[in-house]
Parts: sequence; structure tokens; C-alpha cells
Amino acid sequence: MNIIRIAARNVFRNSHRSLVTTLAMAFACAMMIVFATLMEGFVEGSERNIVALNSGDIQIHQFGYRDDPDIYNLIEQSSSLALSIREAGYNVSERVFAFGLMASEESSSGVQLRGIDLNYESTVTQIHQHIMEGSWLDTTDQYGVVIGKKLARLLDVSLGDELVFVGQTADGYMANDFFHVRGILKSVSAAIDNSGVLMTDMALRELISLPEGSHEIVIMRSDRDTDLMLASDEVKQLVDDDLEVLNWQQLMPVINHFLETAHVQTLIMLLFTYIAVASVVLNAMLMSVFERIHEFGIMKAVGVRPWQLVRMIYAEAMIQTIMASVLGLLMGGSLSWYLQQHGLDMSSLAEEISFAGIALDPIWYSAISFESLLTPIVFLFLISAIAVIYPAAKVAVLRPVEAIHHY
Repeated sequence: MNIIRIAARNVFRNSHRSLVTTLAMAFACAMMIVFATLMEGFVEGSERNIVALNSGDIQIHQFGYRDDPDIYNLIEQSSSLALSIREAGYNVSERVFAFGLMASEESSSGVQLRGIDLNYESTVTQIHQHIMEGSWLDTTDQYGVVIGKKLARLLDVSLGDELVFVGQTADGYMANDFFHVRGILKSVSAAIDNSGVLMTDMALRELISLPEGSHEIVIMRSDRDTDLMLASDEVKQLVDDDLEVLNWQQLMPVINHFLETAHVQTLIMLLFTYIAVASVVLNAMLMSVFERIHEFGIMKAVGVRPWQLVRMIYAEAMIQTIMASVLGLLMGGSLSWYLQQHGLDMSSLAEEISFAGIALDPIWYSAISFESLLTPIVFLFLISAIAVIYPAAKVAVLRPVEAIHHY
């Protein structure tokens, strides 16, 4: 008995019901593919905003600096340490920080000054590409600064406006100077958006009288596919024991845990969505079975074994699932590709979207991967196979005489 051919004939016997069932499965599959690729894009976009725009892969500080960012809590031999890490194959940049009061003609606010080494910062972050207005820092413009977008709004300043800083130098004197707004950043993180003032490290070192040392060393792997923990351990071997070496996952454990569970959230959504699909498949297959009880009785009477009937029922379900998978892959893959190119604009819901202090892009892009395309299809086959268990068992236990006389 050619089970596949008979199953195909049975599927197209009631074409309207088969079409509705197949389209329902295909639509659910397509939506789950889109959801999976959007979650993949969310994870990639979040990690990019965390790592590539601000923190880098690994950071080095003096112990206690993150809890108490004191101007005197320095990495003394930071230049030689950065050089040795750079020679080990990593991208490295030093940062200097200071705190104080920044004032404009209209308002004032507490700020965090960040001195950036323009020669190396672009190798560890992409913040220089995240300018909303104006331009990035330039060594020829020592008094030009780039500030966070919320700080610009708070101080009521725009490009070219003058700012006055008042703070403390490393030798205990008052630090004060005039600066002008050279650029305004897009959303990066809560700290930078609300109080961040970025300038060249030369300008900040001169302002706070700090010729040597740095408060933070930022490291980025040359090959992002290498293991982050192994890279952290390798950097620790190059660093003195009195310095703290932490990767971004250790610096932001809450965000890291959330991103790690993103795939679990996708699986949960698949499960709940496909439970509804299973009810559609179960209902369709039960209707098909009850309509053909008389036929099944005759088949059993002429010697068709119960296992062959079970295989036939499963073949009917799998034929519809295969067609639904192809349609779902075409629809879901096409929409995911569009969202990967153009994104889903969420700015109408909220002007700024952030999580745990990290700014997220209001345009949500999907990320197509083999896993995000395959997982919804595999789940569809599994759920269909489970849904058909009862109709198949119903056919297997039919008694030929009773089934033949069933009308």
C-alpha cells in the first residue's frame, strides 16, 4: 500500500478544510519566524549598544573605583599596561574621568567629564558614529565637547553654545574653564544621556592637572567570535593583582541574564502559540477520522494493519505541515528580511526606549539566522505530531465490524 499517495489523496479530498488548516499553521509559523528573528535582533542590538557604544568587552579599574569614582583612584602605570595588552592582540584605550558642575546661560547641572584618547577610542567603541547633531571630537578643537542629548535639553544648549565647568583638580585646586558644544549624542546610556560630557583626554588632563595615569582601561577583542571569559582570563594574567578586571557581562549581570534568557522567551512564545495551532490540527484530523470510520473499517477488514493506518494519518498531517512550513518560511522569511533592512519603528510608542540604564534603538531590527528560521518549523512539526496522537490512536483501535456499520 502506497501510504504517501493515499494520504495525499485524503488531504485533497476535502480541500477547503485542508486549506484552512494549512493556512492557519503557515500563519502561525510565519509569525513565530518573525518573532524569533526580532528577538535575535533585540539581543544583537542590545549587546551592540552595551559593548560597541560604551563599555567595550573588558574594563580595568582600581579596586573600589566603580563604587567610589574618586579622582585620585588611578591606574598609575596605565600607558605601559595598555601597551602590553595591545601587544597581546587586543584593542585598548584609556579613559580619564572627572566630576563637577557645568553651566550654560540658562541652567546648570552636575556632569561627568570623560577624557577620550582619540587615537584608540574608535578601536574599542563606535560612539563616534552615534552623533545626533554636530560632529565628533577633534584634537585641533581642544575646547569643543560632545554632550548627551538629555543634558543638552536640560542645559538648553545647542551646537556652538558656550558652557562653563567648575570642579576640582587632582592637586586639590579649583578647576574651571570655558567650552563650547561641538556635538550632541544620540541615546547611549542613562549616565551619558543625563550627565555625559566627552572631550579629548589632553583637554581633560590639562583641566584637572593630571599628566599621567587613567581611571579606566577599555579593551575590545580583535575577534568578537572568541570566548569572552577566556579573553578576560588572558587579560587578568597581564594585569597586577591590585587591579580589577571585569568583562561587560560581569559589569552588568542583570542585563546579561536578561539577554541570556531571550531565547527561552522565544521558546515559551512558540509553545503558547503552537498550542492554539495544535487545537486546529486536532480538530481537523478528528473530523477527517470520524468522516471515514466506515472506510477505515473496510480497510481493516481487508487486512490493513492498525500501524499502517496510524502511519497514513500521520502522513496526512505531515503533508499539511510540510506545505504550511514552506508557506510560513516564505512569508516569515520575507517579512523578517524586510525588518532586517528597514526595521520596526517603535518611536511612536516612546521617543526613547531603555532597559537597565542602557538606551535601545527605537527602530527594532530583526536578525535572520539559521536557528531563528529553523526553530519555529521544528516546533511546528513536533506540535503537529503530538496533536495527531489521539486521532491516530482512535483509528488504530477501531473494530472492523463496528466501523463498517458506522454511519
